[in-house]
Amino acid sequence: MKTRKQLEAGLAELALRDPSMAKLWTHTGSPRPRARPPGFITLLRIIVGQQLSTHAAAAIWKRMEDVGITKDPAAFMVQADEDLRGYGLSRRKIVYGRGLAEAIVSGRLDLNGLGKQDDDAAIAALVALKGIGRWSAECYLLFALGRPDIMPADDLALMVSAGKHLGDGRRWTPDQLRREAELKWRPWRSAAARLLWHAHAIEAL
Repeated sequence: MKTRKQLEAGLAELALRDPSMAKLWTHTGSPRPRARPPGFITLLRIIVGQQLSTHAAAAIWKRMEDVGITKDPAAFMVQADEDLRGYGLSRRKIVYGRGLAEAIVSGRLDLNGLGKQDDDAAIAALVALKGIGRWSAECYLLFALGRPDIMPADDLALMVSAGKHLGDGRRWTPDQLRREAELKWRPWRSAAARLLWHAHAIEAL
C-alpha cells in the first residue's frame, strides 16, 4: 500500500466495512502516501528515531548521511563507537545499529526473504533483533513493505485518535484498538492506521 491508488482502494474497502471510518474519511480527506525504502536504511532510521523528537532524530540522521553510513550496513559496522557517539547516537543505539548491520551482513537477517514472508513471520524475524520491538517491526511492514493489513496498536497517536473519533473521547487501550481492527477493518488495517494517523495530524496543526 505504497501508492495513492493503493491507499485509496484500501480506504474505499475500509469505508464499506465501517460507517464510522467512512465518516472520518469524508471529514479528513485522504492521507498522503508515505512509503519508505525497504532494507537497512529504514530499519536503522527506526532505531535512530526511537524516543527522540522528529527534529533531534533528523539532525542525527543528517550527520550520518553526510558520512555515508545510512545505506550500507558494512560501512556502519566499521565506524568507531566514538564517531557514532559524535553523530548523536546513544551507546544503546550503537549496539542496536551494529546488531542490525551484523545480522544483515552475515545473512542472519535475509531482507529479500523478509519481503516474501507472511506478516507474522516477518514481524517475528525483526523482533528477534535487539532494538526492534513489535511497533517498529509493524511500522516497517506498513511503510517499507507496503503490507495492507497492519495495525501498530501500541502507537500512542493511533490510540488517541481512535478514542476521539470512534469512541467517547477517552484514549483507547492497545487491546481495544486491536479488537476493533480485527473485527471491523481486516484485511485493510493499514488503511485504518493511515486514516487515524492523518486525523490526529490534522488536529495537531
